[in-house]
Amino acid sequence: MRRLGAAAVVLALVTSCGSGPAEVVDGGPAPTGVASGVPLYFLDGQGELVLQVRDTGRLGSISEAMSLLLSGPGDSDLGTGIDATGAQRMGVTVREDVIELMTPLAADEVTPAGIDQIVCTALAVHVQSGGSPDTGVRVRFTLDTPESDEVRRCPVTG
Repeated sequence: MRRLGAAAVVLALVTSCGSGPAEVVDGGPAPTGVASGVPLYFLDGQGELVLQVRDTGRLGSISEAMSLLLSGPGDSDLGTGIDATGAQRMGVTVREDVIELMTPLAADEVTPAGIDQIVCTALAVHVQSGGSPDTGVRVRFTLDTPESDEVRRCPVTG
Protein backbone atom coordinates (compact mmCIF):
# COMPACT_ATOMS: atom_id res chain seq x y z
CA MET A 1 0.00 0.00 0.00
CA ARG A 2 2.85 2.28 0.84
CA ARG A 3 4.33 1.75 -2.66
CA LEU A 4 1.04 2.64 -4.27
CA GLY A 5 0.87 5.87 -2.27
CA ALA A 6 4.45 6.82 -3.20
CA ALA A 7 3.73 6.12 -6.88
CA ALA A 8 0.64 8.34 -6.72
CA VAL A 9 2.68 11.20 -5.20
CA VAL A 10 5.39 10.87 -7.90
CA LEU A 11 2.74 10.74 -10.62
CA ALA A 12 1.05 13.85 -9.24
CA LEU A 13 4.37 15.73 -9.12
CA VAL A 14 5.33 14.74 -12.65
CA THR A 15 1.99 15.64 -14.22
CA SER A 16 1.70 18.97 -12.40
CA CYS A 17 5.16 20.38 -12.81
CA GLY A 18 3.83 23.92 -12.99
CA SER A 19 4.50 24.69 -16.61
CA GLY A 20 1.61 25.81 -18.77
CA PRO A 21 0.78 24.67 -22.24
CA ALA A 22 3.60 25.02 -24.75
CA GLU A 23 3.50 27.85 -27.27
CA VAL A 24 3.82 27.27 -30.99
CA VAL A 25 7.27 28.33 -32.13
CA ASP A 26 8.05 29.17 -35.76
CA GLY A 27 10.91 26.96 -36.88
CA GLY A 28 11.90 29.17 -39.82
CA PRO A 29 12.08 28.05 -43.42
CA ALA A 30 11.85 24.40 -44.26
CA PRO A 31 15.14 22.58 -44.84
CA THR A 32 16.21 22.32 -48.45
CA GLY A 33 17.30 18.69 -48.34
CA VAL A 34 18.51 16.65 -51.26
CA ALA A 35 17.55 17.94 -54.69
CA SER A 36 17.23 16.07 -57.93
CA GLY A 37 19.65 18.37 -59.64
CA VAL A 38 21.31 21.74 -60.11
CA PRO A 39 19.16 24.74 -61.10
CA LEU A 40 20.45 26.54 -64.20
CA TYR A 41 18.97 29.47 -66.09
CA PHE A 42 18.98 29.57 -69.88
CA LEU A 43 17.10 31.62 -72.50
CA ASP A 44 14.01 30.61 -74.42
CA GLY A 45 13.30 31.62 -78.03
CA GLN A 46 12.10 35.06 -76.91
CA GLY A 47 15.23 35.69 -74.81
CA GLU A 48 13.39 35.16 -71.50
CA LEU A 49 15.05 33.39 -68.59
CA VAL A 50 13.93 29.79 -68.14
CA LEU A 51 14.86 27.45 -65.29
CA GLN A 52 16.36 24.12 -66.31
CA VAL A 53 17.22 21.61 -63.58
CA ARG A 54 20.23 19.57 -64.65
CA ASP A 55 19.74 16.08 -63.24
CA THR A 56 22.70 15.27 -61.01
CA GLY A 57 20.84 13.48 -58.21
CA ARG A 58 22.19 15.86 -55.56
CA LEU A 59 22.65 19.45 -54.51
CA GLY A 60 25.45 21.18 -56.36
CA SER A 61 27.77 23.99 -55.42
CA ILE A 62 27.74 27.40 -57.07
CA SER A 63 31.06 26.53 -58.69
CA GLU A 64 29.63 23.32 -60.18
CA ALA A 65 26.54 25.17 -61.40
CA MET A 66 28.71 27.80 -63.10
CA SER A 67 30.67 25.04 -64.89
CA LEU A 68 27.41 23.49 -66.09
CA LEU A 69 26.09 26.90 -67.18
CA LEU A 70 29.25 27.65 -69.16
CA SER A 71 28.96 24.29 -70.91
CA GLY A 72 25.61 25.41 -72.37
CA PRO A 73 22.03 24.14 -72.38
CA GLY A 74 22.82 20.69 -73.74
CA ASP A 75 20.27 18.93 -75.91
CA SER A 76 17.41 21.36 -75.44
CA ASP A 77 15.70 24.13 -77.36
CA LEU A 78 17.07 26.70 -74.92
CA GLY A 79 19.83 29.17 -75.71
CA THR A 80 22.39 31.20 -73.85
CA GLY A 81 23.69 34.76 -73.74
CA ILE A 82 27.18 33.56 -72.82
CA ASP A 83 29.73 33.06 -75.59
CA ALA A 84 31.23 29.58 -75.83
CA THR A 85 34.86 30.20 -74.94
CA GLY A 86 35.80 26.75 -73.73
CA ALA A 87 36.27 28.08 -70.20
CA GLN A 88 34.49 26.00 -67.60
CA ARG A 89 35.48 27.46 -64.23
CA MET A 90 34.55 30.55 -62.25
CA GLY A 91 36.00 31.73 -58.99
CA VAL A 92 33.31 31.86 -56.32
CA THR A 93 33.44 33.74 -53.03
CA VAL A 94 30.38 33.71 -50.78
CA ARG A 95 30.21 36.48 -48.21
CA GLU A 96 27.44 37.27 -45.77
CA ASP A 97 25.42 39.43 -48.17
CA VAL A 98 27.03 38.99 -51.60
CA ILE A 99 28.29 36.21 -53.86
CA GLU A 100 31.30 37.30 -55.92
CA LEU A 101 31.91 35.49 -59.19
CA MET A 102 35.17 35.85 -61.13
CA THR A 103 34.23 34.88 -64.67
CA PRO A 104 36.77 33.73 -67.25
CA LEU A 105 34.97 36.04 -69.68
CA ALA A 106 35.35 39.56 -71.01
CA ALA A 107 32.27 41.75 -70.64
CA ASP A 108 31.68 41.69 -74.42
CA GLU A 109 31.40 37.87 -74.32
CA VAL A 110 28.23 38.06 -72.23
CA THR A 111 24.95 39.76 -73.14
CA PRO A 112 22.85 41.47 -70.45
CA ALA A 113 20.58 38.39 -70.50
CA GLY A 114 23.70 36.21 -70.10
CA ILE A 115 24.65 38.17 -66.98
CA ASP A 116 21.12 37.52 -65.68
CA GLN A 117 21.66 33.80 -66.37
CA ILE A 118 24.81 33.84 -64.24
CA VAL A 119 23.17 35.82 -61.43
CA CYS A 120 19.97 33.75 -61.32
CA THR A 121 21.86 30.45 -61.44
CA ALA A 122 24.20 31.46 -58.60
CA LEU A 123 21.29 32.64 -56.44
CA ALA A 124 19.17 29.56 -57.18
CA VAL A 125 21.96 27.23 -56.06
CA HIS A 126 22.70 29.42 -53.02
CA VAL A 127 19.05 29.38 -51.90
CA GLN A 128 18.67 25.65 -52.68
CA SER A 129 21.60 25.05 -50.31
CA GLY A 130 19.97 27.04 -47.51
CA GLY A 131 21.36 30.50 -48.27
CA SER A 132 19.41 33.73 -48.00
CA PRO A 133 17.35 34.81 -51.02
CA ASP A 134 18.32 38.39 -50.13
CA THR A 135 21.95 37.78 -51.10
CA GLY A 136 23.25 39.85 -54.02
CA VAL A 137 25.63 38.76 -56.78
CA ARG A 138 28.63 40.65 -58.13
CA VAL A 139 29.84 39.39 -61.52
CA ARG A 140 33.46 40.27 -62.28
CA PHE A 141 34.94 40.03 -65.77
CA THR A 142 38.53 39.50 -66.93
CA LEU A 143 38.87 43.24 -67.54
CA ASP A 144 37.43 45.65 -64.99
CA THR A 145 34.22 47.33 -66.14
CA PRO A 146 31.57 49.41 -64.36
CA GLU A 147 29.34 46.32 -64.57
CA SER A 148 31.84 44.46 -62.37
CA ASP A 149 31.03 46.67 -59.36
CA GLU A 150 27.27 46.29 -59.55
CA VAL A 151 25.54 44.04 -57.00
CA ARG A 152 22.72 42.31 -58.84
CA ARG A 153 19.53 40.42 -58.09
CA CYS A 154 17.77 37.85 -60.24
CA PRO A 155 15.03 39.57 -62.28
CA VAL A 156 12.76 36.51 -62.24
CA THR A 157 12.97 35.77 -58.51
CA GLY A 158 13.25 39.30 -57.12
